[in-house]
Amino acid sequence: MAWTRLIQTAGSLSLEPPPAEPLSVYRRLSEAIGDAVPTAGAAIDLLILALLAGGHALIEGPPGVGKTALAEILAQALDCDFARIQMTPDLLPSDLVGTMVFNPARRTYEPRLGPLHHPLVLVDEINRATPKTQSAVLEAMAERQITFGGRVFPLGAFFMLVATQGLSEHMGTHPLETSQLDRFDLRIRLPYPEKTAEVELLDRLDRRVPVTPPGGIIALDQVLAAQAAVRGILVSQPVKRYIVDLADELRTSWAVRLGPSPRAVQRLYRLSQARAASRMRAFALPDDVKSLAVPVWSHRLVLDPGARLRKLSPQQAIEQALDRVAVPGSVLR
Repeated sequence: MAWTRLIQTAGSLSLEPPPAEPLSVYRRLSEAIGDAVPTAGAAIDLLILALLAGGHALIEGPPGVGKTALAEILAQALDCDFARIQMTPDLLPSDLVGTMVFNPARRTYEPRLGPLHHPLVLVDEINRATPKTQSAVLEAMAERQITFGGRVFPLGAFFMLVATQGLSEHMGTHPLETSQLDRFDLRIRLPYPEKTAEVELLDRLDRRVPVTPPGGIIALDQVLAAQAAVRGILVSQPVKRYIVDLADELRTSWAVRLGPSPRAVQRLYRLSQARAASRMRAFALPDDVKSLAVPVWSHRLVLDPGARLRKLSPQQAIEQALDRVAVPGSVLR
């Protein structure tokens, strides 16, 4: 395996074998979700990495490509309570977080918790809600708690929010602000499927293949153990400096008005650990950083108007930064 070869060339440095928990969770979820949504491809990998890193994911794409199905099947595969919130323009923040309700028998106000208090929450079509309602999820995502009625309600040890959104050009949508997008670890793009994958969908329809995996195949304590193991993956100083150098390159670029935040840097760090664990490694490599930089940072960048006039996209700006920043030659020191 790759990690044993690197141990032999690292001199006196010794490394533990890669942790088993993240790899087990990754493989079981990949198989279950891949069987149910064969057209998702790389989106499955990114969604599971967000789970292992203890983060949140934003899935976007045109209607009918399986955005909601992908999140729902993840929820069905995990043995936990699940809530789905269908966002509409008339939804209020209290419909998500909860409200205080008067109890006439006790003559007191008591909390009635909203759907955000579940361990796993799917916010469907988040950009159809108004900005006021969209902001109701920010505290839960960043601080793992919810406040209303003058009281603070901590969320459980596990909390993950998966949101979907359609194209912002559609009528009746409210694009998420930069501060809201910064709470999402990953933006997962789900495009139209390849022709062969779409033919497979039609074949499965003829065969009446079930589209949902067996429920509850992964317990929450297994997920929490996997997340703890991911936090123990080694990230050497050269790889840490590589992540920071990439962020600095974007922050000082003429094309970028608002670069990756410190939170964005930290999330790329954690997701690189998760990817290393899913690839049977006890340490992160620059390749982990390079493969995740676009989905982790592209939705966080605000480009300069001049760059937009030249039709430069955030993805292209990140790819140019990856070309300019030198990759560390040694990663285990």
